Amino acid sequence: MQRDSEDKDAFAVAANIKKLSRRQLLEGSMGIGALLLSAGAARTEDSAHSMHGNMDMSPTLGMVPDKPVPATDQPLVEPEVRRSVDGVLSTTLRAGYAYRQIGGVRLYLRSYEGGSPGPTLRMKPGETLRIKLINDLPPNRDALPADISHPHQFNNTNFHFHGSHASPSGIADNVMRSMAPGYTYDIEITLPDDHTRGTYWYHPHHHGSADVQMSSGMVGAVIIEGDFADVPEIEAARERLLVLTQVVYDANGMIEDFETLFPETATRFLAINGQRRPMIEMRPGEVQRWRILNAAYQDDMLLDLEKHNLHVIAYDGIQLGALQSFKQLLIAPGQRVDVLVRAGPAGTYALDAAPYDQGHPSPTGPLATLVVSGEPMDMRLPVALPPPPLETIEDSEITNRRTVTLSATAPEADAAGHWQEFGFFIDGKKFDPTRIDQRVQLGAVEEWTIVNTHEHDDHVFHIHTNPFQVVSVNGKPLPVPQWRDTVIVERKGGTVVFRSRFLDFTGVYMVHCHMMNHEEMGMMQTVEVYKP
Repeated sequence: MQRDSEDKDAFAVAANIKKLSRRQLLEGSMGIGALLLSAGAARTEDSAHSMHGNMDMSPTLGMVPDKPVPATDQPLVEPEVRRSVDGVLSTTLRAGYAYRQIGGVRLYLRSYEGGSPGPTLRMKPGETLRIKLINDLPPNRDALPADISHPHQFNNTNFHFHGSHASPSGIADNVMRSMAPGYTYDIEITLPDDHTRGTYWYHPHHHGSADVQMSSGMVGAVIIEGDFADVPEIEAARERLLVLTQVVYDANGMIEDFETLFPETATRFLAINGQRRPMIEMRPGEVQRWRILNAAYQDDMLLDLEKHNLHVIAYDGIQLGALQSFKQLLIAPGQRVDVLVRAGPAGTYALDAAPYDQGHPSPTGPLATLVVSGEPMDMRLPVALPPPPLETIEDSEITNRRTVTLSATAPEADAAGHWQEFGFFIDGKKFDPTRIDQRVQLGAVEEWTIVNTHEHDDHVFHIHTNPFQVVSVNGKPLPVPQWRDTVIVERKGGTVVFRSRFLDFTGVYMVHCHMMNHEEMGMMQTVEVYKP
């Protein structure tokens, strides 16, 4: 019966097309393809009078109108949640193409489980994540290039549990694996009993295809439960997940060429949870906890919530020992920030990405609308937070120091350059998976200085497996060292000094720029942690 109804809708569109006069056809402002792909085309009289052409529409063409999907200003919808049971989170993730309506545009993109973002995974320290990953993408049409830092084979994939302190080897958080189209792969990641609790995420990390897949929306959150369990003001707060993304696509609503991603102005608009400018509802005086993940493929976002402060309680899944309050809050690709928001008086407030210069302008515009209404609530922010879960690394612990340099080359006419004219390097070299760039002994406690010599762009440094404690930025010590797994390194000689304990796990994993265009074009290294 549903198919019969769809057929009637398609034929109704065809009938309307045939009735149009030549004058109406010439004056129409919407192409036939846009009509058929727009929400509610078969049911909207105005749309039927804005056609170009006189095509006999038939359902055999597959052009069945979509159901109406409001483009903006709808209540925030959070992803499906999958939880652990008896110490194991066992699930299936299918990677495949799917149609998505977002911001009034119909897209056909790679996804997890047909959505963007994918399901939220919730588990606890000491538990095991078991995933059966089905790569249902079509076969690759291109061969492996001579320079593997030329984006390629967009349908190979793998799985990275970003921020996790877990094994990088075997079938665990191993980004050296290659998962080809048409096959199913097992993933098993066990967290230590003392793993930090907080907001983490997952995404593909196959060199050559990760950028295309992440920009398509192949991302999802992982919540490791139990942080702030003894803080009643946080426990009482409603929890919301906000996954920030940059929406990008070509003329066909797809991402099939790296040139769709590389221009700095490629972003069409910004989204939260796959929605354009959703509404977040609160009551006056209510406190909510927002878990914010910047899953954008390339750019920073400077968050600004109109007439409200953002009260930070955790960065990158690691609890702070004291509340930090900001009017504007910068979040880089790969970073997470947990904030408390206390709603002001009844009204409507904009959550925007404000202008920010990261060497090129970060994308700006509306992210969401906060709607405050209803009966007031008397909720409070916490006066104090418990001590952070990780101990400060003291000078006396340091066993080795090293420097890592981020650099790039670009044509003189930078803005007009083709992506193949650019090069991105760490220590003067592009990524080579057969080369070990850094060797660290298990149990070492090291201090790394990250230097960015690139004249034009900031970079976003990320290392797998072990978090690090930032102690200084651009030569200035931080009053309180800050635990992170992803950090911005400013252009033109900017520096970040951090310290890290290389604990528990041997194996090979990555350091790279989390501006994924840069990572895909070579700004990545291997680290091998070895046991003597």
